[in-house]
Amino acid sequence: MEGLEWKKISAKRFGIKESMIPPEAWNVLHRLRSRGYDVYLVGGCVRDLIMKKTPKDFDIITTADLRQVKDTFLGSAVIVGRRFPICHVHENNSIVEVSSFNTCARGSSGSQIYNSKSQNCSKNDFVRWKNCQRRDFTINGLMFNPYSEKIYDYLGGIEDIKKAKVRTVIPAGTSFQEDCARILRAIRIAARLGFSFPKETAYYVRTLACSVARLDKARILMEMNYMLAYGSAEASLRLLWRFGLLEHLLPFQAAYFSSTRFKRKDKGTNMLLVLFSKLDNFLAPNRPCHNSLWISLLAFHEALARKPCDPLIVATFALAFYLGGDMSLAVDIGKSINRQHDTGFRELLEPKVWTDKHLAGEVQSFAALMKQALTEMTDEYHVANAMAKIPQAPSSDLVFIPLQAYLKVLKFIECVQYGKKERGHEPKRDGMINYHNLSNGTHAEIRNLFTLVVFDTLYPTDTEDENDCSS
Repeated sequence: MEGLEWKKISAKRFGIKESMIPPEAWNVLHRLRSRGYDVYLVGGCVRDLIMKKTPKDFDIITTADLRQVKDTFLGSAVIVGRRFPICHVHENNSIVEVSSFNTCARGSSGSQIYNSKSQNCSKNDFVRWKNCQRRDFTINGLMFNPYSEKIYDYLGGIEDIKKAKVRTVIPAGTSFQEDCARILRAIRIAARLGFSFPKETAYYVRTLACSVARLDKARILMEMNYMLAYGSAEASLRLLWRFGLLEHLLPFQAAYFSSTRFKRKDKGTNMLLVLFSKLDNFLAPNRPCHNSLWISLLAFHEALARKPCDPLIVATFALAFYLGGDMSLAVDIGKSINRQHDTGFRELLEPKVWTDKHLAGEVQSFAALMKQALTEMTDEYHVANAMAKIPQAPSSDLVFIPLQAYLKVLKFIECVQYGKKERGHEPKRDGMINYHNLSNGTHAEIRNLFTLVVFDTLYPTDTEDENDCSS
């Protein structure tokens, strides 16, 4: 612990400005500080500010205990969690997470007690250092006092940011066995930042990959949503495949990679990765989508992987999806498309000439196949069968997609399958994305972005306007 005073760095060195912190976080910081408590921003938001990236959220740690935090925000704060309780403070339709140094102190073994004679640091340094020791990765073990504009780094987190490494605070094997959810967080962070793992961390991510199947399904869904809904889905899928996690979590997609002989470290691409790359173009950590969108894309691609289609059938399906099941209008628009599709995908057949009736019938047949794929993705028996088809894959019947999301996507598909337009549905006309509605799963937003992603995949264009679907 020697030389801790050298771990205090001016935030100005990284160009961090007051305006980079949202009003909701400032409100919580100001209220707690006005009551005499010390407050810090902590974790991933500090890392992202240093890297000039937009944080997904802003977490705060304070010297107040959680009861005092709750009393400070009467009626707008609730304490959640058992093992590691925190306080959710509701501010302007957003949630600011507040943790307490005191909670960590109560949860510790008591083996490390501050003694000014034995520790070469101040008591405040010791409290901050001890809290950082409980973090998952060094790059998440940073604290920032926005009032003194000082960043505290006791773990070498800034050095690992410079090296672009995701390194565990304690030895990786111990860390991942202590909490296997850290394996998924490691993948998520590496994918989002474009970081790699030190050899030891990489070894244990791969070796302990099977342990993630023991996690609570809600926790798996949360981590997968962070990977696929916040703008780094393509990189996440690549890393999940590379380190042997995809077959545990998304076995149908792992079977697809396996059947196409897509190597674990392959830098090439395929239609599944392109779909999620196009989705990433529209999303960001502060502009996520609802999970029903990425589930729709998984089922859509699985249907195509099982039975390749004429690109006109695929495009018309996407249009019918967007229009809420209005098949006749979808066919009219679809047959007017005169753009060249991407011929590099094995899922797309050579185009044919279709009558309106036959085209509508093929689109409905594709919708039925997508419905089957979705149902099997959420059925333990079929998941277990899919795992059996993957070379060297362990047996598993893990399903983490919740019933509510399944039913939502099913409704989208059945509108097309039965050619029955969703009552009250009005397609978006302005081409703009309402990200608040998108994250909440509003039907019009999900239908709109699904179709934009499919068209961007089918008909690649050099234009920089990602919002232009042309048709």
